[in-house]
Amino acid sequence: MTTIERIDIQITSRRLLDERLEAAVRHLQEIAVLTGTHGILITRNGPGNFTAELSEHVPFGMTRELM
Repeated sequence: MTTIERIDIQITSRRLLDERLEAAVRHLQEIAVLTGTHGILITRNGPGNFTAELSEHVPFGMTRELM
């Protein structure tokens, strides 16, 4: 998987999860618009541990979640 931008997210509450994921997606959307080739992949790596990244395996304009 090719990754050109990655944000690691560590959280301790649901409220923080929503806030940090929304902020990460907004940031990645700004970058994705510049390339026009990558979508956003959100991966749950474990309890309270997530990664948001641009991925060539997700179509531009889409956000997918991987558990």
